[in-house]
Amino acid sequence: MIDILVGSQMGAAEYVAEQVAETLVQAGYDVKLHLKPELDHLNQNHVWLVITSTYGAGDLPDNIQPFADQLAQDRRDLTTLSYAVITLGDSGYDTFCEAGRKIDHLLQKKRARRLITALEIDAQDPQLPEDTALLWLPQLIKNLL
Repeated sequence: MIDILVGSQMGAAEYVAEQVAETLVQAGYDVKLHLKPELDHLNQNHVWLVITSTYGAGDLPDNIQPFADQLAQDRRDLTTLSYAVITLGDSGYDTFCEAGRKIDHLLQKKRARRLITALEIDAQDPQLPEDTALLWLPQLIKNLL
C-alpha cells in the first residue's frame, strides 16, 4: 500500500499527486490519497509518498502543515517506514523546494528509510510538473521491489 500525502496550496501538487496515483494504480499498487494527512491515521508499515509544493518563504502548504507539526512533536520511531518525496518549487527563490526538504528532514529524524533521492520540480522548467514526476516514477517503483 502506498499512502500519498499531499501538500498543495494552489492545486499543482494535488494534480501531480492525482497523476502519480493513477499511474501507480495502473502498475498494480494499492494507493490512497491523503489531502489532509494526519499522523494517527497513517500506517507506518505502508510506503509514504509525500508530494508537496513550497510557497511563501519556504513554507509548507496549509493542508499539510498540521501533519508536519504532528510529526515534529510525536515521539514514535518510524524505522518501519519507507518513504519518498516529490516537492515543487521555484528556483527563482532561495527557499526552492524547502517544504519537501523540511518533510524529508523530519522523516529522517524519525529514522524512516528514504527509498530514493527526493524529486525537486522547478516551476521554471518548461516541462509540466506531472510529466517530470511521471518520468521519475519508474525509479521509485524499482526501489519498491
